[in-house]
Amino acid sequence: MFLSAAELQALTTSLIVSLRAILFALPLAIGVAWLLARTQWRGKVVLDALVLAPLVLPPVVVGYLLLLLFGVRGPIGSLLNEWFGMRLAFTSAGASLAVGVMAFPLMVRAVRLSLEAMDSGLDEAAASLGATRLDRLFNIQLPLAAPGIIAAAIIGFAAGLGEFGAVITFVSNVPGETQTLPLAIYSALQEPGGDVKAARLAVLSLTLALIGLVLAESIAQAGPSTRRR
Repeated sequence: MFLSAAELQALTTSLIVSLRAILFALPLAIGVAWLLARTQWRGKVVLDALVLAPLVLPPVVVGYLLLLLFGVRGPIGSLLNEWFGMRLAFTSAGASLAVGVMAFPLMVRAVRLSLEAMDSGLDEAAASLGATRLDRLFNIQLPLAAPGIIAAAIIGFAAGLGEFGAVITFVSNVPGETQTLPLAIYSALQEPGGDVKAARLAVLSLTLALIGLVLAESIAQAGPSTRRR
């Protein structure tokens, strides 16, 4: 077998963690991208900076901030634990939160570019015919932005498979629970003679990342050619 049981477990954990992260983060990314692309309001630049912050902060810092906020003694984590019995730190769900936070700017960016590339005349024509903002959002803007949304999901998923710093800081490296592919590679490199195992997992990670990038680029290029006038 190409991969051992432990390596297959790390792959499965990575896929589950990233998929769950995208399912929860993508709707929020669409909403934020729409706010940034289609509205004008005071303080917009602050939201833009906050959204992009995970791209410029060291992932370990992001993981540490998550630990402060969502740890069992953090302001949010303590409430979740007390009210719902939900614990995020050192769990698979927490790994999804870390992955979602790190992939969030990439998803927002992809959706925002798709929204900004639309022909503004379509939206203006619909408005002149009496369509409300909500009607235009669901019947014009989101359908035209669909390629960007799909690309955002794919690139966010691919990026999540490679996330290391935020995950290991927030949820540690627990085999079968939080040990994703990057963490499994890290563990293999700490073992005597683990170079071959690390190489196998690295090739697998590279393959998955390239597939994701190719799919995202192909979908983005296949989108509608309508551009803002």
